[in-house]
Amino acid sequence: MQDLIIAMLAISAILIIRDMAKIVLWGRKRNDPVYDCHPQKERMEQYAQSLQKLADTFYRMPYRREHLSESETSGIFEEVREKLCNRCPGKAQCWTLQEALTYKKVCELLCLIEEGDREKLLHGQADWYGDCMNAGKFLEYLQEAFQRARQNLIWNNRQTESRLAVAEELNEVAHTIQKVASDLCDITTVPGELEQRVKKILRKRQVLVRQMWMLPSPEEKFRVFINMRVRSGQCVAVTEIAGILSELCGRRMVPARDSRSIINSENRTILFVEDTNYKVLYGVARVTKERETVSGDNYAFTLGEEQFVMCLSDGMGSGLEASRESETVVELLEQFLTTGFSRETSARLLNSALVLQRRDGMYSTVDICALNLYTGMCEFLKAGAAATFIRRDQWVEAISSSSLAAGLVQQMDFETTAKKIYDGDYLIMVTDGVLDALPREKEEETMKEIILQIHASKPQEVGRCILEKVMGYCGYRAIDDMTVLVAGVWRK
Repeated sequence: MQDLIIAMLAISAILIIRDMAKIVLWGRKRNDPVYDCHPQKERMEQYAQSLQKLADTFYRMPYRREHLSESETSGIFEEVREKLCNRCPGKAQCWTLQEALTYKKVCELLCLIEEGDREKLLHGQADWYGDCMNAGKFLEYLQEAFQRARQNLIWNNRQTESRLAVAEELNEVAHTIQKVASDLCDITTVPGELEQRVKKILRKRQVLVRQMWMLPSPEEKFRVFINMRVRSGQCVAVTEIAGILSELCGRRMVPARDSRSIINSENRTILFVEDTNYKVLYGVARVTKERETVSGDNYAFTLGEEQFVMCLSDGMGSGLEASRESETVVELLEQFLTTGFSRETSARLLNSALVLQRRDGMYSTVDICALNLYTGMCEFLKAGAAATFIRRDQWVEAISSSSLAAGLVQQMDFETTAKKIYDGDYLIMVTDGVLDALPREKEEETMKEIILQIHASKPQEVGRCILEKVMGYCGYRAIDDMTVLVAGVWRK
């Protein structure tokens, strides 16, 4: 199943890249910045529809069952009758003259076996000894046949979970292809007057602009691509071009993250984006469980063009095995989010992956905090995670969750919450080990009091002070792994 998922994702990625290449090459041949990609968009949407239909096919298949079906029960009867009853002298009495009564009694025995109550089962077996001359052998064969049928049921349920996991993957990939097709075909030309002004001013700085186009964003933020080079063997800093663009556009423009810092004589395409309204500083404080060398908690900070994301995962138990589980969660989440998947999609894909590789008793919490650096809106996504806290001046709010951890069930029931974050606010994420060290049934209230007592301003110091005060409640002996993530948000 995992090989199938990887293959489908790889095929989808190849198809998307192929169509994107067609679009770019087609535009270059025409030497035209207008990207009319409706045919390619339709083709990509067809890919998405095909994957969606395949996912729907998996969804329509039978779901998991907790009990044996009527046909499986009848199969057990036939197996026992063939092994034992067909050679029994009392066959006619049991399965001909009293067939309905015998069938009912055997069904009751099967129910007792499935229920697993030893006392009731012994009582039922005692009654059966008065009805069957081969009662001992019959019960032995019946239990063996039931265990085989039960094992098959467990195996079929496992296959069902894997099938649904594949369906979830295909469904999310289909949505992603549709989004890519939509975003790709939103490329438009820059208004002619602005393009001419940019070309004229940059030409004075020895920068030759070949093409300009823009990509609108849902928040109406300005994003401009410029294909350009510098003549006469000179070099110009990209930040200098961003400054010129800011004056002409009337907005603070900056080079996209990870873009080139210098433009030379080679034609290069640089993305300039509208500068964000908020900046973030972050830090972490952590303590490993007593007598353990490796923490079962893992975390990640991701700073993108439009958002800042904190991910925190607490693996089941502690030690190396728990660390591997939570590390897998964080790495996958980070990869999905930086690739462009939404938080909900990333969580579902992650959950499907964990279900496919799940081992008994192994699961991890998922805690995501995503801050939009333009609007200040912060979204929290939790699955089995501890509360997150927002500090604003002399007030603290807790964001709690009651959902299950990732990897436990196929249909992940995560909880999402959105809050507005203001200048000077702090976001504080913790694992269960932190809250468990505080007085029972007063964990969140106590944590709020601790946070209000902290007077440090640097996020790293805030996290360290919180952890020190929490350790005081448990006699400075860590009964579980403890991790505190802190992010401070300020307006630029």
